[in-house]
Amino acid sequence: MLAQSTCDWWSLAGVDTLVGEEPAGWLAPPPANDAVPARARPVAPEPEAAPLPAILQRRETPAETAPAAPATLPDDWDEFQRWLAEAPGVPGSQWDARRVLPVGTAGAPLMIFTAWPEIDDQRDGALFTGAAGTLLDAMLRAIGLARGDCYLASLAVTRPPGGRCDDGAAADLDRLLWHHLRLAGPERLLIVGSDMLRMAAAMPIAEARGRLLDINQDGGKVATVAVASPAMLLARPAQKAAAWDSLKLFNRGR
Repeated sequence: MLAQSTCDWWSLAGVDTLVGEEPAGWLAPPPANDAVPARARPVAPEPEAAPLPAILQRRETPAETAPAAPATLPDDWDEFQRWLAEAPGVPGSQWDARRVLPVGTAGAPLMIFTAWPEIDDQRDGALFTGAAGTLLDAMLRAIGLARGDCYLASLAVTRPPGGRCDDGAAADLDRLLWHHLRLAGPERLLIVGSDMLRMAAAMPIAEARGRLLDINQDGGKVATVAVASPAMLLARPAQKAAAWDSLKLFNRGR
């Protein structure tokens, strides 16, 4: 009866479960946290994160590179011609493996200067080939000349994609233009095509019709005429009259 009474008393006090066999000092201060060794528990490794897509991965900012120095342009005529044919840094040589080189000599009665080879020229490795070349020969005969009397050159020795170059390439070609013209030293200059005229005289081909242009050359001036390219004249025969209006200016005073 006494044991039953004691159990009932503890039950009424809220104690209904035995918590251990050993007595505990409930009034003693608890030990410090580091005094009780933590129970070793296995820690599951964190799953490895999937790599980010390449577009989201961090990339180091590339170090800025100094702009390439302008190409050194040879001052000797023969060296200049070899440079156009072989040097890796020739402006306008980067668009095709095959270079279309000038033909003729310095001081020619007429220099025929175009911006870059036509598609057929690039394929054949020579300027003014095919039907366009035949038309050019007829134009020269009309002013009493033949190819052998002329120095034929393109500013760029290869053709840019789509026949257009960016501003960076145009700046390099502008420097080459005046150096090439100074070394060639022609008596007269025939600018062929709107691209070449835009670089040499900053005007459209329509404004050059029937005008004798004065292009500054090494402190002097060279009588200059501009015409549309023979390839364009074949595609648009109505423009042949404008070309003749310009070409016949070369016959003045003869």
